[in-house]
Amino acid sequence: MTKGVDHIGVTASFFCHDGKGNFVMALRGANARDEQGRWDIGGGGLEFGEKIEDRLRTEIKEEYCADVIEYEFLGFRDAHREHNGKPTHWISLDFKVRVDHAQVRNGEPHKFDDIRWCTLATLPQPLHSTIPLFFEKYRGKLI
Repeated sequence: MTKGVDHIGVTASFFCHDGKGNFVMALRGANARDEQGRWDIGGGGLEFGEKIEDRLRTEIKEEYCADVIEYEFLGFRDAHREHNGKPTHWISLDFKVRVDHAQVRNGEPHKFDDIRWCTLATLPQPLHSTIPLFFEKYRGKLI
């Protein structure tokens, strides 16, 4: 059974920032699950029995090699889209996470072609299909 396809997937999505108006985005590579060639903020699917805070810390360490300094729960998004011709459904638990700018690097070069520090005025393109809603929903809470 595939999360998000055969049943609703739950993911922890994170907006990692340095507290100075900058945040990290990753360019999804050929080995990413979906939306290759698009910029995304980061996240990972929750496993049965796992605490959301543990998944958040693990994913940020894996993807960006950084420790969580502090985090804030922003809310959730109900993400309906299509992948490989099949409808998908994910519930995204969204977090704003402060990390040390100096720690951040690409921890998963097999999945991400690049990572970049951005600002709301310098968003890279093209964006992952769920990111415009993220910025629309949380813009006032991000920086």
